[in-house]
Amino acid sequence: MAQTETQSTNAAEISVSELATALKRTLEDRFGYVRVRGEISGYRGPHSSGHAYFSLKDQNARLDAVVWRTTFLRLKVKPEEGLEVIASGKITTFAGKSSYQIVVESLEPAGIGALMALLETRRRQLATEGLFDLHRKRPLPFLPRVIGVITSPAGAVIRDILHRLADRFPARVIVWPVRVQGEGSAEEVAAAIQGMNALPAEGPIPRPDLLIVARGGGSLEDLWSFNDEAVVRAAAESAIPLISAVGHETDWTLIDHVADLRAPTPTAAAELCAPVRAELIARVTQMEARVLSAMTRHALENRARLRAAARALPSARTLLSLASQKLDSEVDALRAAAGGRLRERSLSLARLVRAFERRSPHGQLALWAERTRALGAKLSFDREARTSQGRQSLGRANDALRAGSHRAAERRGERLAMLARRWEVRMAERRQVPQTLQHNVARVDAALRRAIGETIRRSRISSANVGQVFSAVNYRSVLARGYALVLDHGGGALTRADDAKAAKSFTIRFADGDVAATEAPARAKRRAKPAPAATQKSLF
Repeated sequence: MAQTETQSTNAAEISVSELATALKRTLEDRFGYVRVRGEISGYRGPHSSGHAYFSLKDQNARLDAVVWRTTFLRLKVKPEEGLEVIASGKITTFAGKSSYQIVVESLEPAGIGALMALLETRRRQLATEGLFDLHRKRPLPFLPRVIGVITSPAGAVIRDILHRLADRFPARVIVWPVRVQGEGSAEEVAAAIQGMNALPAEGPIPRPDLLIVARGGGSLEDLWSFNDEAVVRAAAESAIPLISAVGHETDWTLIDHVADLRAPTPTAAAELCAPVRAELIARVTQMEARVLSAMTRHALENRARLRAAARALPSARTLLSLASQKLDSEVDALRAAAGGRLRERSLSLARLVRAFERRSPHGQLALWAERTRALGAKLSFDREARTSQGRQSLGRANDALRAGSHRAAERRGERLAMLARRWEVRMAERRQVPQTLQHNVARVDAALRRAIGETIRRSRISSANVGQVFSAVNYRSVLARGYALVLDHGGGALTRADDAKAAKSFTIRFADGDVAATEAPARAKRRAKPAPAATQKSLF
């Protein structure tokens, strides 16, 4: 029966490949270029080959999608799991799985809601990593010398920033031109932030002290480059403090959360990074005036306190009275000590003189002279005795020569000649002894004279030093400078006016003599005419 059904049809037999090719051609002709809206599902990132595979789905259907490597690199919006997008491309089939798929050529979010959902998802992910924490925010430099601006050089933003900086506080501005919208703009902004940080501090292009990333207002799609993850991470890794000035005051991007400071507009960013120079000058002038006023007030207060302390201090006479009494006591003690020291030095010097007299060179010379005379007398006696003995020996020898043979006479003559030579040598040695003694005596005399002179010199220096100290503390040197000393009948010093009035009569001691004085009655003072200076004897 199966054979009967096969023979009854007229359909031609074709292979599987031919059928797949026919279906592919029919599908591509019918749906050549389409835009499909759906949610991305099954996306695990790009394949090792660079291609990306995922699915687009809605409530009732599912469509496989593929993005070739070259297309994936050009996509403005990268695929993300769960993102609702509009995919544009061509419908084709994949014969290996008997399925159809879309070859995506472009992706775009399916409306503002999808972009906002993607933005919120990315914000939560970066916040979880701690990139938006407040403790990472750094203070801006007060007066930056070099300011780096990352923006488009053709827009009005850079002109507004330069104009505002020139009005407030001129600074050097380095502009890094980038695209702030469209394909590749996010990569350029991230590279500009990293390039500014890589500049050497002392290079031909100095490293900025502050960065401004600026762009004018626009829609969410226009500002989408500043929501890119690469831009946010580059801003977070920047070692230079960064101000985000993207869009208007109501526009928020992810770079605003990671920046050290967010400015509502690019012009406001210029105002935040540079103070007004005129206001600074006025503020410094005001602070200078306040400092001068505070210093003046402080000086006046110190002067008032010093005057109050001076009124509480005792008078100079009161302060000096105790010191004067103590000085007198010290002078008396020093005088007694100096006198005792002088007496002690005098006794010591007398003992030294007596000791030197006992060992004086004259006494030593007399002793050595007496010894020399005794030795000379002894030598004379010995010489006469030896001469007499020699004569006797010579006589005996002469007799022996006469009595003996000629040979014996010759031997005795030689022996006598040898004895004579020995005698002459011994006599020469004995004559040199007095010369050696005289040389030793002269040397001892010179040493004793030097020792006595040095001792006397040191004693004179010590006595002179004691005399200078005594003269320095002696009250007579004070009188020689024009002062006077008031003494009572017992010779005690009167240091107060009340003591002088109680004494009635006293003595005034000057440097050249004493003057007796008495207290004159008050009535006599008024009537008496002053005596001439040369004859006046009373001072009261």
